[in-house]
Parts: sequence; C-alpha cells; structure tokens
Amino acid sequence: MNSIPGTIAAIDTDGNLSLVDIEVTSDFRMSALIVETPEHCPWLKTGHKIKILFKETEVSIARNLSGQISLRNRFAATITDIRSEGMLAEITLERAGHQVVSIITSRSAQRMELKTGDQVEWLVKANEVSLTGN
Repeated sequence: MNSIPGTIAAIDTDGNLSLVDIEVTSDFRMSALIVETPEHCPWLKTGHKIKILFKETEVSIARNLSGQISLRNRFAATITDIRSEGMLAEITLERAGHQVVSIITSRSAQRMELKTGDQVEWLVKANEVSLTGN
C-alpha cells in the first residue's frame, strides 16, 4: 500500500461524497473522492494532517502522455527501481521526495521499455485514493 503524508487543502461536499484536495508539497497536490463528510468525520477538516493511501495495483504509468485526461492525480516522476518476476513488474517511482510503487504487467513494462532513471508520469483515479486521519 502506498502511503503519503499530506495536509487537507480544500473540501467540496455533495451529499455523502467529498472531493478532498491534499497538499503533499507546494508543487504536489493529490485529490481523493471519499464517501464521508466533514460533519461526520472529525479529521476531515481543512488544515488537518492525514495519510493518503492507495494500492500499488491502482497506479498506472504513462510515457509521453499528451492531451487532457479525466484522472485528477497525474504526476511526473523518476523510476528508481524495477523488479520483474513472472507476470508482474514492481516499478518504484520518486516524486518530490516521496516514493510511490506501481505494479503493472511485465509485458507492459517491456512494451514501454521502462528502465531505471526514466522520466514517466504516474496516475491514480481520485476514487481509488483513501484517507486516514493521523
């Protein structure tokens, strides 16, 4: 499980859903769409420190991605490690001093010709991101 510390920067709520913007660093902000509201969750407040959680299997990797995309969480990163075993490849990425791991198929890693030191983008849908209060 990927875990990144952050601070809640903004919250938009509609019914039981909240779209939460989290500042990790000044140039690294993530979004999470959660089934929770500030009225029912004591830590869901602007300025509160939280942990951002998302599965390695939910992290996609792109190279030379252009144009618009619906995913809110799209970040440039550097590949720092690749471990491929059988059908799966574990790709370790670094963004703004934070490590993120992606698990993709070995075929995709080979097709993309991924290697350590490559500049890529990692993406994760906002609804695949969970938050937990510290």
